[in-house]
Amino acid sequence: MSTGCPPQSPAVAKTEVVVEGWCPLLAATFAYWDNILGPRVWHIWAPKGQGSVLLNDGEVTFLANHTLNGEILRSAESGAVDVKFFVLAEKSVIIVSLIFDGELRGDKNTCALSIILPQSELDFYLPLHSVCVERLKHTVRKGRIYMQKIVLTLCLFLTPAERKCSRLCRADGTFKYDTGLFVQGLLKDSAGSVVLPYRQVLFSPYPSTHIDVDINTVKQMPPCHEHMYHQRRYMQAELTALWKTSSEDEISPDQLINIQESFTPDLNIFQDVMHRDTLVKSFIDEVFLLKPGLNLRNVYLSHFLLLLHRKALTLLRYIEDDTQKGKKPFRSLRNMKTDLDLTVEGDLNIIMAMAEKLRPGLHSFVFGKPFFTSVQERDILMNF
Repeated sequence: MSTGCPPQSPAVAKTEVVVEGWCPLLAATFAYWDNILGPRVWHIWAPKGQGSVLLNDGEVTFLANHTLNGEILRSAESGAVDVKFFVLAEKSVIIVSLIFDGELRGDKNTCALSIILPQSELDFYLPLHSVCVERLKHTVRKGRIYMQKIVLTLCLFLTPAERKCSRLCRADGTFKYDTGLFVQGLLKDSAGSVVLPYRQVLFSPYPSTHIDVDINTVKQMPPCHEHMYHQRRYMQAELTALWKTSSEDEISPDQLINIQESFTPDLNIFQDVMHRDTLVKSFIDEVFLLKPGLNLRNVYLSHFLLLLHRKALTLLRYIEDDTQKGKKPFRSLRNMKTDLDLTVEGDLNIIMAMAEKLRPGLHSFVFGKPFFTSVQERDILMNF
């Protein structure tokens, strides 16, 4: 490693790409500004067997970090992509970087997508500069296309009738959250956030799941019976508030608290998905072993949904037999988990959700009449 180059962070991932023939690139990098550690490199791509003599990983990291110097006070319009092009004579390289705003690990960051070439290739590169910049911008924009693919993929798990009650996102961002849709795509605003109105989300027939494709996070509302419990409490409080007020305007959660002090709505209704499962993981691992384009994946998906449906029916029949069709309380949760191979919490949640759809009120019956929060529910499940 040359003098003055910081050691490569162990968190930096590197991919060596096999390229046929000659390649002028030394490396491509994705870096971001960490509010504590400063510029950091997220990933390095390098042609396999090329460029390693000219630059080692530590030098590539140093150059990638260099692209973010002076960008901490960057002020640009939402969605803007700035281009930086400079020559580092002391390293004998040229760097082309696209600077843009993004989100990593839940934080808003300034990011840089860069390519590094030898300075000797300057005359070769300059006529291609505009083409390369447009290609790099296209790569940055692919995030929105990726979200559309996510929406379409999720719709594969719906029935034909449910797909008609779903929608893609619009590039102009005019779509807002709508109550009752099974799957819907939403674009973030200029501040990098999506507005999910509390009342509309709470009044949805089923609990919602929020997937952020930028930072790869999944958050869920509580199970169906708890969702209905909060929904009824909020509706009752709203009716009481409307009775006491002379205005016909929509009542906000804050106004409900002031009018009815006994009711405090939980505004943090989305929870991190902490549990693991084997059903979906096995499905994903296996479905991608099938070749695309031959309709095999759709057939495999149909069989997977049929498997979940049968497991849900088996769970319902198990509970019916154990309780004599509801004549006595259900006391065999531990045995049911073992007998039906649902000891993993995520697997049980998936099958319980499908069974709830087939037989509304199942959660309340299994866990008894007293209301349990999702956290308490999880404790019960883990202790049985």
